[in-house]
Amino acid sequence: MTDQTAENGNNVPAPRGAAAGAGEVIGVRKGMFGAAGGGDTSGYGGLVRVVALPGPSTRPYGSYFDEVADELEGALEEQGLVPANAIEKTVVDRGELTFHIAREHLVRVARTLRDDPALRFELCTGVSGVHFPGDKGRELHAVYHLRSLTHGRLIRLEVSAPDDDRHIPSLVAVYPTNDWHERETYDFFGLIFDGHPALTRIMMPDDWQGFPQRKDYPLGGIPVEYKGAQIPAPDQRRSYS
Repeated sequence: MTDQTAENGNNVPAPRGAAAGAGEVIGVRKGMFGAAGGGDTSGYGGLVRVVALPGPSTRPYGSYFDEVADELEGALEEQGLVPANAIEKTVVDRGELTFHIAREHLVRVARTLRDDPALRFELCTGVSGVHFPGDKGRELHAVYHLRSLTHGRLIRLEVSAPDDDRHIPSLVAVYPTNDWHERETYDFFGLIFDGHPALTRIMMPDDWQGFPQRKDYPLGGIPVEYKGAQIPAPDQRRSYS
């Protein structure tokens, strides 16, 4: 495990699996949960942690990862697409392979991964939303988990979008089971999946304001009375750190 220096001069550990200097620091969290304004009552108010995304990996990737990368890049070239334009970076972190894809090429890459006989990632087990407020210009991420039943392999695709342009192409036409997963990611993170057949909320009421799993969404809460004492909402409690 290597060290990186945070903005306040404290040495804090870099993310596990990221080589020194390879990661991109997007923020520094203070306290157990990174809460601001007195919401951290954990007693870990002095804890400082760097938030860093792993940088691109270099070959050889190991395992079956090189074979998958070679086949994908070759298949895209056969379609007249420059692989470097579609694949922004390839990351091997914690023993897992992730292709970061430019959003305008997402559908073509996914279709290639599904249909190429040497790849055959015929199953997408869902899409997960992620919100990184400190990742300027790429605040919202969508992560797709692909599995090849033919070859017994697992990879991920990751696509980013800026907060002021939250559009990503829908993959429902390629992987129909993404229908409800894309609706849930829209419901909780606000990502708009262009081409989805019916992009409506799936968990929250239709008239709900905001997207509850974004990191800038207020914690809120329901006031509770216990033997005459009022328990405020989580983001209104005093800090004991």
